Amino acid sequence: MREPAFAAQRPEGVVSTSPQILRRRRCRRHERQGEMVEVRRRPWFTVIMLSAVYACSQLDRQIMGILLEPIKRDLGASDAQMGFLVGLAFAVFYTFLAIPIAMLADKGHRKNIIAASIILWSAMTAVCGMATTYLHMALARIGVAVGESGSSPASVSMIANLFDAETRATAMSVFVFGANVGMLMAFLGGGWLLDTVGWRETFLIIGIPGIILGLMVLLLVPEPPTAPEAATDAEKASLASTIRHMAANAPMRHILIGKSLGGFVGYGMVLWIPTFLVRSHGLSGTEIGLTLALFVGLAGGIGTLMSGRIADFLGKRDGRWRSWSIAISKVVTIPFLLGFFLVESYELALALYVIPATIGAYYLAPSSALIQQLVDDRMRAVAAAVSFFLLNMVGMGLGPQGVGLLSDLLAPAYGNQSLRYALAAFVFVNLWAAFHFWRAGSLLPRRAVQPA
Repeated sequence: MREPAFAAQRPEGVVSTSPQILRRRRCRRHERQGEMVEVRRRPWFTVIMLSAVYACSQLDRQIMGILLEPIKRDLGASDAQMGFLVGLAFAVFYTFLAIPIAMLADKGHRKNIIAASIILWSAMTAVCGMATTYLHMALARIGVAVGESGSSPASVSMIANLFDAETRATAMSVFVFGANVGMLMAFLGGGWLLDTVGWRETFLIIGIPGIILGLMVLLLVPEPPTAPEAATDAEKASLASTIRHMAANAPMRHILIGKSLGGFVGYGMVLWIPTFLVRSHGLSGTEIGLTLALFVGLAGGIGTLMSGRIADFLGKRDGRWRSWSIAISKVVTIPFLLGFFLVESYELALALYVIPATIGAYYLAPSSALIQQLVDDRMRAVAAAVSFFLLNMVGMGLGPQGVGLLSDLLAPAYGNQSLRYALAAFVFVNLWAAFHFWRAGSLLPRRAVQPA
């Protein structure tokens, strides 16, 4: 509503409105806009902070890859049991809790949820260092999963509110870049800490920074408001309605399947590659940490940042390329990964790993942006949670577990090298994922559209 023109309408003899009252009225007029103005002054600050949160979650999650072999030895576990520990034991709680927490996040207070989540999972990471039996360790990892379940969907929802479809993939790539930073810290710091202080103390050391970061998010990150219609209709964006909306959209179905299969390969490999390097190439913890920090952390980080820019660039000309580019990235990695796992020469294996390490996670940012593009503002966090549910249940839950089971099955024939062939077999799942991303692109319009 427009402010009345006081100077023109005031009858003669009426005292003019005081400056204090005018200031209060101006404040009321801008009250609903104030929060959005503040948030939009620093959207990239918010993205960077959320990327740091993602880095912390990946550090606490991926550190298990470096510590897997000594934990297995000390706790007397098998490959299948360790696959369960880093797979289903984590994924079931992570994925099932993510959806109700995301529904709460869609109603507001997302930054508070993120801050509480990071403090919880960091504390439980420290508890992992106190585990004396396999059961104790499994319970501690479940605690980490409970904490991490509240972070990513709320973060994706906040970013989607801050950026439009033309730049969202770039913003998502900066967010996802945090995963590579977390992996770099896990591999580099984890390997050195393992050789220096042991796996128990390593868990205790890496748990502390997350608590500090959680307090920083609570104090420094602004909460982006959702669109007015989202607030009005929030009750309509139930889990059931969100799932129906996503299931009825053909491109969305293929994107979700392709993303889940990408996670199946990605998580299955990244958590077992450190053990593969120990068994097949005889590396120490420090050597593994340095190797994977350079490849998965540094090269993978560059690839992740490039993925969003490439997808946005191609999408401006033809929206279908946002998905087709993911399909191409999946196919390209196959011969290089096969060589990495099967060649005997360590130096040649590393040379072959450069391409997969750089573009292996290309799918994450563009697919997340596409999912947010295909839903409306009322269901962003829930849609992200459904996506993460499938990614993590299929990827994190079944991927590492599948590698461990296949390795145990191949052990009678291949002995200590069974893990090498189990990982090589997983490479071909990328073809399946590529098909779904290609099909999703074929069903998308040429021009990026906002959801109805």
